[in-house]
Amino acid sequence: MLTQIIQHAPTWVWALLAGLIALGISQTFPRSMTIRRATIIPVAMVALSVFGVTSVFGAHAVATAAWAVALATAVALSAAVGAWRGIAWSAQDQRLQVPGSWWPLMLILGIFTTKFGVGATIAMHPALAHDPLFGAVAGLAYGSFAGVFLSRGVAMWKVAHEALTASA
Repeated sequence: MLTQIIQHAPTWVWALLAGLIALGISQTFPRSMTIRRATIIPVAMVALSVFGVTSVFGAHAVATAAWAVALATAVALSAAVGAWRGIAWSAQDQRLQVPGSWWPLMLILGIFTTKFGVGATIAMHPALAHDPLFGAVAGLAYGSFAGVFLSRGVAMWKVAHEALTASA
């Protein structure tokens, strides 16, 4: 069955996956980035995540609420455990210095896999699009991945804000 699902997926899905993998691999290397660039990827991943929930479940309150709770929880837990350590501000360059990490690739693949899995499941069992439990589980998955990704953006914004405030 998995083979049939993979074979019947549109070609653009695999092109998208290749692009996302390339983006994730680029995150494994240390780099310097502007605050604007540090904002784009977390915001894009949150947008893809919320689109994943709303495109399948519409305005179902359970799916959307589960997404929001998971997003907020993941951001809070990531901050509490000190995830994304090593981010620094270069006053000379006015840029963030971000260490490489494999986590962004894992999070990107998590969101992609969730979207692909939910889409395939709904294609085979359309009634699940109206099942509150399935919507809640999908919402939790989307929100968790996006929340950890957003926490990275928050960590970068915090480092930049603290540095810029201290130098003012």
